[in-house]
Amino acid sequence: MRARIRFGKIFAMGASAALVLVAFGAGSAQANSPIRVGKGFPGVFDFTPLDVGMQEGFFKKHGLDVQPFSFNGGAKLQQGLAANAIDVGLGAGTSLAFVKRGSPVKGIAAFMGPPANLVLFVRKEPSIHTLADLKGKRISVSTIGSLTFWLAHRFSVREGWGPNGIKVTPLGAPSAQISALREKQVDGMVTDLVKATVMQQKGYGLIMLHFNKVVPDFITHVVFARNSFIKAHPQELREFLAAWFETIAYMRSHKAETVKIAAAVMHQPSDVVATTYDVTMPAFSSTGRFEAKPLAVLRRSFVDMKLLPKAPDMQKLYTERFLPHPAS
Repeated sequence: MRARIRFGKIFAMGASAALVLVAFGAGSAQANSPIRVGKGFPGVFDFTPLDVGMQEGFFKKHGLDVQPFSFNGGAKLQQGLAANAIDVGLGAGTSLAFVKRGSPVKGIAAFMGPPANLVLFVRKEPSIHTLADLKGKRISVSTIGSLTFWLAHRFSVREGWGPNGIKVTPLGAPSAQISALREKQVDGMVTDLVKATVMQQKGYGLIMLHFNKVVPDFITHVVFARNSFIKAHPQELREFLAAWFETIAYMRSHKAETVKIAAAVMHQPSDVVATTYDVTMPAFSSTGRFEAKPLAVLRRSFVDMKLLPKAPDMQKLYTERFLPHPAS
């Protein structure tokens, strides 16, 4: 079935076939411990704490030489971890399903809660004024079984139309979805806030809904670590997470500096990134804990997305032992 991910085949692939890597820059040569960190996607605000932490010196402060990479998707990120090409990965919470299916990794921090950075964008159309007007309309998503696919169906259920109240249409890459939208082949798309804001500025349509309103309890992003790295370098992981959450705290109180760094990394206008900052920053976790209610929703989503045949024991997929101790 197309919706199922062939995990065994993924992990058997060699590093040369598995990876689509783009180096973001070299870490400090003076740092004591190198650590290779991969992002699930390039140019996404959700992963910019890595860049802010590097540029503002938080990782160096904790004795780490961060070597950053970018991948084209969560499956590629998991391939990179399995192939020993990276030590730590910043990816989707839904990728915890990979752990159940044999990926040699564990989640070590839940770093983003509800999907604040994902929105429903609709094309400029006189017949579409409210969410109710979308019943029976065609909405594009990335792929079958993806988070965007699941969110579109959840939206339909929330509106009382059932899981098939809208025509969810997998079209792959954002470029294909935008083209279909402009050609009126679809009425809307589930996409990230940056792309939607740019399209809205260009007059293609408007942002109709933020998906954190549809799924207020969720774990959108997780920090993953390779099992062999967990065993060999536990202290480095503690230092990495300490630096990460210090970076999050810095970002919350330094909007201008954060936007400047993120805009350069994302290759987007500062005003667009500033809008994304305002919406997305509240969703970042300050503790990294895998809270029970969001974890339960994520657990059910694995079955809804057909990533797993049944809901797993989530405690076997992650560990919290590397998280900083809560403030007293």
